[in-house]
Amino acid sequence: MRRLAVPFVACVLLALPAVLVPAAPASAADGDVTIVIKDHKFEPAEVTVPAGKKVTLVVDNQDASSEEFESKPLKVEKIIGPKKQARISVGPLEPGRYTFFGEFHESTAQGVLIAQ
Repeated sequence: MRRLAVPFVACVLLALPAVLVPAAPASAADGDVTIVIKDHKFEPAEVTVPAGKKVTLVVDNQDASSEEFESKPLKVEKIIGPKKQARISVGPLEPGRYTFFGEFHESTAQGVLIAQ
């Protein structure tokens, strides 16, 4: 019985950081970053990407209705169907803040891409 307890405790302890660490803003170090649309909101609402590099935003619409991912500063307009994904290439970007929103639910679907 003791032999089983040690691996079990180790597994529980290894799983704790994933449960206890709060979600951080997304970051795209390798070129792709996922933004989820859920309950007509972007998750995460703040995304950090490296300035001067091309990145791909993978926008995953988990809602039952379509949403339009739009950003005037990024010059992007893309309708994403319900339960669908879209890949949107942006950049390379100058350092700064680039807002985006969901045109169909603009009061709740707001976000910002930060290039640094």
